[in-house]
Amino acid sequence: MRITTLLTGPLLAGALLLGTAGAAVADETPTPAADDGTGSAAGPTEAGTSFRTATAFRPGQRATAEASTGDYLYWVFPADAGQRPTVTATVTLPESAAARKGAATWRVDVYDGLRRRQPCVNGAQTRAVAADADTVALRCTLRTVRAWAEPWANDPLPGSYYIRLTVVSAQEEDLGLPVRAEVEAATADEGGAHAVGGRLAAPLVPGVADASTQGGPAGDGTEAGAGDGEDGAPLASEPEDGWASGRWTDRWIWTVAGGVLGALAGIAGYTLARPSRRPGTGSYGA
Repeated sequence: MRITTLLTGPLLAGALLLGTAGAAVADETPTPAADDGTGSAAGPTEAGTSFRTATAFRPGQRATAEASTGDYLYWVFPADAGQRPTVTATVTLPESAAARKGAATWRVDVYDGLRRRQPCVNGAQTRAVAADADTVALRCTLRTVRAWAEPWANDPLPGSYYIRLTVVSAQEEDLGLPVRAEVEAATADEGGAHAVGGRLAAPLVPGVADASTQGGPAGDGTEAGAGDGEDGAPLASEPEDGWASGRWTDRWIWTVAGGVLGALAGIAGYTLARPSRRPGTGSYGA
């Protein structure tokens, strides 16, 4: 009975802490956006032709564009610390297979806010299709976004992520044929397992260095435009719940819970292991 009583307290405390951690993680899960009938929310219907004109959309949306074979198509979306972005792209080729003269190779690339190309750790980012193919599907999963990294590292950091979709090999006669492109981005939350001891002063989005500085060369008091970025690049939309950038992860909850459970286990073990003290039967000095 004594052992049961001693162990019940730590177990109840651990269950309470774990339940709180689960509730906190559940609260951080974003609410899905309205479905457009394809499993994703409706997004923009155009694409940019460079980094500066990239079309912004949110993860979970489906961005589409009508273009020509040979065009460079650009989109941009936000990704925060602890998230693992996955980009999928689908290109619908001309309905008439007779219009194409040969095979083609399509490619999707993802760049971070510093315009560094990020390697794909999973998925087929380059795919060759035959002349009679109707569609081509591409996929690129990046590494987990880190809240901070050394300046020389190529680790993905919080901020804007650019998608570039284009054909890298095609017959000259096929260039200019109409195509339809669709892209989506998913940002799975990897939790506190990838948390690091640091964070950026600001996410890597266009214009972040100029957002709080004076615009005129002589300090005329004109602030940089909130909608314009560096070199005129558009600002990407931020995550729905704002930028975290490492200020809070569920790693704190599990660390506190582990410390409390360890302390309770130590107290219970000491109580069980110490010898019982029974009053003596004789008197001192007898």
